[in-house]
Amino acid sequence: MGLLNDKRIIVTGGAAGIGLACAKAYVREGARVAVLSLEPEVLSLISAELGDPHLGICCNVADAASVENAFQTVLQQFNGLDAIHNNAGIAHPSKPLHETSDEAFDLLMNVNVRSILYTTRFGLAALRASRGVILNTGSMVGEIGQDNHAVYAASKGALHALTKSMALDYAPDGIRVNALAPAAVWTETLKRWNQEQPDPARMADYLARIHPLGYCPEPDVIADAAVFLLSDQARFITGCILPVSGGAELGYRSL
Repeated sequence: MGLLNDKRIIVTGGAAGIGLACAKAYVREGARVAVLSLEPEVLSLISAELGDPHLGICCNVADAASVENAFQTVLQQFNGLDAIHNNAGIAHPSKPLHETSDEAFDLLMNVNVRSILYTTRFGLAALRASRGVILNTGSMVGEIGQDNHAVYAASKGALHALTKSMALDYAPDGIRVNALAPAAVWTETLKRWNQEQPDPARMADYLARIHPLGYCPEPDVIADAAVFLLSDQARFITGCILPVSGGAELGYRSL
């Protein structure tokens, strides 16, 4: 028996990185998983990575109609829903606020924050029926900030505040709402970014040293924490912003 045996879970932004690692972990723990992604190859990817009876659905989480259609498909296929993992997110543009265009601001906020409005709107009735769980992928920058990522940090701060308010709103329904707050994670996106730096080895060392535990983790570290928060082992935890950061937020120290 896995920790998530027979749970029906939607993961947004689950075609790569943290989302895919979480989807795989949920499957290992006995869940049925539907991955929503803007990537058009998500269906074949999830079929290859997860197999039956899991679903891959092309979905734009910033578009209400797209999310509604995806949720209708999942609810029909799974006959209900036990958890929503709001993982989809973007981090660009990497700029201070005054250099950010209106279009870039709107896109980042729509993907990182407004998408949670849509997944909640179209999934809440099913979660009420199952007394389910909502998990949001936040970021440590939502707590401490980050230079040249003003809107990204603001979106994650908003997501953390939203998590706490949602936890209060839906507690009477038995629905728990929590968030994960990683620091750096060796996703494919971060690896590509690191290789584009003037000195990749030095940057990799920096990314290791910002975590007091001494290394920058792979996405499976985040997935393990996500499994816990979705499982009954976390049945009395709600409104929590859980750092999965190796202590990166703990303060000044000698490097």
